[in-house]
Amino acid sequence: MHITVQRDKLSNAVSHVSKAVSSRTTIPILTGIKMKADQEGLTLTASDSDVSIEVLIPTEEADEWGVTVHQPGSIVLTARIFSEIVRKLPNSEIQIQVDDRLVTQIRSGQAEFTINGMDANEFPQLPQLEEDKVFSVPGDLLKSMIRQTVFAVSTSEMRPILTGLMWSLDGGQLKFVATDSHRLASRTAMVECPEELSFTNVVVPGKSCNELVKILDEDQNPVDIVVSDNQILVKLKHILFYSRLLEGTYPDTARIIPQSSKTEVTVSTKEFLQSIERASLLSREGKSNVVRLVTLPDGSVEITSNAPEIGKVTEIVMPKAMDGEELKISFNAKYMIDALRSIDSSEIKACFTGPMSPFVLRPTDHEWTLHLILPVRTY
Repeated sequence: MHITVQRDKLSNAVSHVSKAVSSRTTIPILTGIKMKADQEGLTLTASDSDVSIEVLIPTEEADEWGVTVHQPGSIVLTARIFSEIVRKLPNSEIQIQVDDRLVTQIRSGQAEFTINGMDANEFPQLPQLEEDKVFSVPGDLLKSMIRQTVFAVSTSEMRPILTGLMWSLDGGQLKFVATDSHRLASRTAMVECPEELSFTNVVVPGKSCNELVKILDEDQNPVDIVVSDNQILVKLKHILFYSRLLEGTYPDTARIIPQSSKTEVTVSTKEFLQSIERASLLSREGKSNVVRLVTLPDGSVEITSNAPEIGKVTEIVMPKAMDGEELKISFNAKYMIDALRSIDSSEIKACFTGPMSPFVLRPTDHEWTLHLILPVRTY
């Protein structure tokens, strides 16, 4: 193999595929990045058996040169060393040449590296998916949908299915749900898809979703998504992102969302978030991170937090509207802060059904987002 490639494009591609390189693997080939040069350009691939990422650098695109393939071929190079080399090379052009013994020369300007490669034929093949379940979503929407839910996936392996984000599609409505059994976040959006296409219980590992967010652009270019029995494939321009799916049945979360409420409070998202953050300054130190909310007869809301060995904090928040029964409820401040940070509306409505029941947060200006939090018993 012999190629000349533009450094910035190579560096960009390497940083994308590196997200799938396994740091803790017993299989040496998976610590590497596979490079394959052919008439289309240069394709880089990395995989850790959960996530696989493939990036193509075309020979040229929009009149901009990317790579010249002098001699087609393939090689696998250790990701850690290769990415450092590419980042630190002096010139905007890089020459890579591989000989019969897989010894690889990397030249740029006055610098020349010689490193040992691995045989590309030993690198695992990417899964071939049946493309019968395909739909598309604008990149920025997919990015924000993941961001607004993935923080609620479980980090405990006790129930592995809860470490994933559940995707479902019905009637053109895509829905993401995450829960760790103490809280729940859900986000829906209308997407472009064939009328008859529907699926449920597609559970994508939270780790995969976090890596996908880093690759997605902030623009509205459509991203194609292919769903199969045990894999999902996200196709961006020149990037293919594969993730395995979690096995098992995701719990039916619709049942736990209360349909009515006894107390409703509408507040400014930013103001409410800041007061919870201040209250949690003490509760965090007190290990429990519990904040208490009390509705007062004058129509205001009192937020308090008490850490016996440190002190206490009390703050009054004036809601935009409040109605229903008086309420005293305690909750984990971190769960509330995570939910409020993910909501991009200026006002939220909190609906409570009693001090011991889960409560729901919704933006006042749309129906797409919902957060549910279980209260904490304090005696």
